Amino acid sequence: MKNSEQPLKIDVVSDIVCPWCIIGYQQLAEALKQTNTAYEIHWHPFELNPNMSLEGQNLREHGAKKHNRTEQEVQESRDRMTAAGAEVGFEFNFNDNTRVHNTFNMHQLLHWANQYGRTNDLKQALFTAHFTNNRNLSEKSVLADIAAEIGLDRAEALAILDDQRFAKEVREAEQHWREQGIQSVPSVIFNDRHLVSGAQGVENYISILQQLADMPD
Repeated sequence: MKNSEQPLKIDVVSDIVCPWCIIGYQQLAEALKQTNTAYEIHWHPFELNPNMSLEGQNLREHGAKKHNRTEQEVQESRDRMTAAGAEVGFEFNFNDNTRVHNTFNMHQLLHWANQYGRTNDLKQALFTAHFTNNRNLSEKSVLADIAAEIGLDRAEALAILDDQRFAKEVREAEQHWREQGIQSVPSVIFNDRHLVSGAQGVENYISILQQLADMPD
């Protein structure tokens, strides 16, 4: 595999409450590591449930209703996700009280974190808070705590959530990616022109990275 001085540009369109988004990212991260690929990653907002109430909903009830699944099908899906996460070092702790949340406030904080080069750190912290630790991400104070835990200013995080100062920017970003044809997540775009959808698995990502590295500049 050839080495390039120019890092691979990776745009990831995703949502925090999307389990396959964190699984896919972990798979991609492992492939990047194994191929020793230089890269820069950019996260972009997508809301799976833009019309969800701010207090969120029980995840089991949400899955059964939205996807018309039986209790057994919901559990089987959770088991598959838990196993896929474990393969790439991410822990899912689903339980009967696990909730799904409206994520618009989280995307505003991620937009803010980008000013400090901390979007990836905050994204990972939010994934872990939601899927591993079952923290209530509908609460502004919890979101501010998570921001503070990675070194961002808690008071500023709360102020952003209160005054919604980045709402317009996040809506515009969401609209941009919809206009690009993004309808599901995770969606990964390499070098602005190669779209890969879904969690592909480590080996497939390695193959994709090798193909990209062998392409003429």
